[in-house]
Amino acid sequence: MPAEKPVAVISTYPDRPTMLPHKKTIEVVAAIIQRNGLTFSTQRGYGEWKGWWEFPGGKMEAGEEPAEALRREIREELSAEITVGDRLCTVEYDYPRFHLIMHCYLCSLKSGEPTLLEHEDARWLPIDKLDTVNWLPADEEVISRLHNNDPNKFG
Repeated sequence: MPAEKPVAVISTYPDRPTMLPHKKTIEVVAAIIQRNGLTFSTQRGYGEWKGWWEFPGGKMEAGEEPAEALRREIREELSAEITVGDRLCTVEYDYPRFHLIMHCYLCSLKSGEPTLLEHEDARWLPIDKLDTVNWLPADEEVISRLHNNDPNKFG
């Protein structure tokens, strides 16, 4: 388990990412899938961060647009089709071994129910219960943004 959590930055300039020359940079997309006031979360089933929770998604392939990458990743990971909506935020985070740039989009299910093909578990959580699972550090920044944008807290 990682010893410490480095500081995360939500970039307001996604076209000018912060690059660290001594670390590999990984650019990914994440789907914030929402339905009936609930947000879909998945638990990693592999790797160093096995057991931690994240928003589904993955690496962008060369020449791939973010929305195209998200649709492909959700088909591969969850066997479902999504509609990709607005970009919620771009999170930049320094993990011990790499620098992550994660473009996060609000999404909805277009067809199919998510079927776990790569994850250990999944949950539909209301915004005010998102902090009940152990999120990956970069995803914690997305949760903060979701809390700030929650229309339910305004009435």
